[in-house]
Amino acid sequence: MSMQILITGGAGFIGSHLTDRLVADGHQITILDNLATGRKENLSAHLGGANVTFIEGSILDLPLLDSLIKETEYVFHLAAAVGVFNIVNHPLDSLMTNIRGTENVLESAHKYSKPVFVTSSSEVYGKNDSDSLKESDDRILGAPVTLRWSYSEAKAIDESLAYAYWVEKKLETRIVRFFNTVGPRQLGAYGMVVPRFVQFALKNEPITIYGNGEQTRCFGHVLDAVDAVVRIAYAENTIGKVINIGNDYERWIGPDGVDADGTVVKRNQLRMVPIDTSQEDEYSKLSRQELLRRARINGRQQAAKQPAVTNESDNELQRWLQIARGK
Repeated sequence: MSMQILITGGAGFIGSHLTDRLVADGHQITILDNLATGRKENLSAHLGGANVTFIEGSILDLPLLDSLIKETEYVFHLAAAVGVFNIVNHPLDSLMTNIRGTENVLESAHKYSKPVFVTSSSEVYGKNDSDSLKESDDRILGAPVTLRWSYSEAKAIDESLAYAYWVEKKLETRIVRFFNTVGPRQLGAYGMVVPRFVQFALKNEPITIYGNGEQTRCFGHVLDAVDAVVRIAYAENTIGKVINIGNDYERWIGPDGVDADGTVVKRNQLRMVPIDTSQEDEYSKLSRQELLRRARINGRQQAAKQPAVTNESDNELQRWLQIARGK
């Protein structure tokens, strides 16, 4: 059955692929995007057509947003300030967009009783380095004044708002957390790692690695993510739930230039850049291997062998282990 659907952030990376899918499914789509990180070129296959209406505007413009939600049947809320560089350089704008914008979407949706699909991020887990992350797992963050964590904080608030609207006002909400989604149309300008690597490779330049190369990522293709979004959006048993969307295969480039699957990356093809420690705390600076050596907690929250306490970051880790053990 054809529906009238609003996609906030529909000109962005994931939003434009969701537009492709929903148009193919026969729906009528309205897109609201301020083009801060989105691009109209991402919608070139649809602009001027009968199935997609594009409106350049912001989710902070409440009268505009309200008028669009009033005329729609379902809201996919993807609009957000994204990217590490953007978040650190423009923290206030990012916080306002991600928190107040989501509040506007939820309030208007409640006003007209329209279901809302809210997209969040694996960033909400912060420094939780468990082997597998469940939707109910704890968040472990640095200091509030460390700007690097402001995106995580904002997305967590978005989730809390969406869940509260379901619990208190029975607004039909669904929440998903994306984990390192990659694919066509993703840009490297805002710190996204894969398109940056591709850009370096195409220019035959050394690939820039921030830190020691031991950071891990579980990459998932955008088309798989969109398929999951559509399945979750129309399922009755996902209302009021938070669901992770990602891959369970970790990849990293280690200190010897070898990827997790054994692929060799020549050292002269890499440029290692120290992380700006002004935006990191002691726990953040520990390598993945060191964290796993000190404390490895599996999906059942079982604690690993307890290390000796040597500094404040170790003390924090000890407290975390005690909580995990239920002490």
